Amino acid sequence: MSEESCTQCPNKWLLIARRLRTACVVTLSVVASLVFALFSGLRAVEKMVTFHPEPAREGTWSVPRNAQEVWFNSNHGIRLNGWYLPSSAERASATIIYFHGNAGNISNVGWIGEVLAENGFNVLLFDYRGYGKSEGAIVGEEDLYADSDAAYNYAARRGEQPSKLFLYGQSLGTAAAIELASRRATAGLIVESGFSSAGEMAGSMLPWLPRWLYPVARNRFESRRRIASVHCPVLLVHGDPDETIPLDQGRALYAAANEPKRLVLVPGGGHNVAGFAGRPYLVSLSHFMKSALEAR
Repeated sequence: MSEESCTQCPNKWLLIARRLRTACVVTLSVVASLVFALFSGLRAVEKMVTFHPEPAREGTWSVPRNAQEVWFNSNHGIRLNGWYLPSSAERASATIIYFHGNAGNISNVGWIGEVLAENGFNVLLFDYRGYGKSEGAIVGEEDLYADSDAAYNYAARRGEQPSKLFLYGQSLGTAAAIELASRRATAGLIVESGFSSAGEMAGSMLPWLPRWLYPVARNRFESRRRIASVHCPVLLVHGDPDETIPLDQGRALYAAANEPKRLVLVPGGGHNVAGFAGRPYLVSLSHFMKSALEAR
């Protein structure tokens, strides 16, 4: 080998090394970009399917008769709006905090408060942050739990005793009600159209999504695990069938709950059991709550 060719060898290998290093950097950058895009995309889809806040709109915002408009603060000073409906009876049997689903706002469920108030209960309907007139924007499940805590604290400030305080959740609101009941004293819990966890909902709604991607999600909503820590009478209600949350998830919540518990299936009830079954259904919930009070 000539002296000239030998002196060129180090330069050649140095050039190859530089090219390999550049190729590695480019490859890692592309992979990182794809991972970030996947992460961001999944988070965006998750938020889109989880929360559908609707602000208060003129012409559709009608305060129920005899209701008081109330305001109270959640964490970070976020002001939440609600309606407090006093019982039509001279002395209320108890107070109910109602946790609505992931769409709309309290203007959609004012009638539920009216019927329950007519049956002897004080009722607090409230909107999570970003819903109705409530301030802020809901991002994840921790916001939901903070707002639920704020509603409980507001009821306590009004003099409501935990032994006469019921939590009633519907759909997404069941996650809030179950989480709250797992930490704080309550007279009873009503779970209407409840789901067992965010992971199991993902498996139902997005069956093509690999399970190893579930941990990427912001929200867990571990209701099945949390309901095992609830120690009060529990009534679980589910439409049969429910096109949004499979009945199997309602059964899973029932299996994990402690006694005393009861599971009621409503044939044809769909996802909106109260809307389907109407006043008689709400009267039956009143009977459950009064029985729970009598059994104490």
